[in-house]
Amino acid sequence: MPVTLSADKRETAERPDPDLDLIRELARILSETGLSEIEIGEGDRRIRVARQLAFAQIAAPGVAMPGPSSLPAAGQAAPSLDASHPGAVASPMVGAVYTAPEPGAPPFVKVGDQVSEGQTLLIIEAMKTMNPIRAPRAGRVTRILVENEAPVEYGEVLLIIE
Repeated sequence: MPVTLSADKRETAERPDPDLDLIRELARILSETGLSEIEIGEGDRRIRVARQLAFAQIAAPGVAMPGPSSLPAAGQAAPSLDASHPGAVASPMVGAVYTAPEPGAPPFVKVGDQVSEGQTLLIIEAMKTMNPIRAPRAGRVTRILVENEAPVEYGEVLLIIE
């Protein structure tokens, strides 16, 4: 015997069809940016698109998988993993890092500079948006681990503040 719902119950029981064009657009953004997951929401409606990474792409947050150019040359010590350093400032997103506010300008910070909490350290451009990376605490910049205009990954250590 079929079950029927009253008009008011039917409205709450039915879920709107997902916006397939929006899902396709989010999937395209994932591919273009290298992100593994993206989620948007409006009101109580949320759409999340995620993709699984191949095993070779998976690393602990903040630990970059070494490529041929990042391997130490013979006689050199391997670089230390700074992700566990208490003063590590990690990238909150995937994008391109800029060390200065504009080309030709002096960098926001240099090694040895004293910084205050909230001070802009770098900018990361993600999806045509400039995102300032601010100091999580006051201290002295002891290492800068990225170069201007270099691509960065989520969780990658950008610099060390002690």
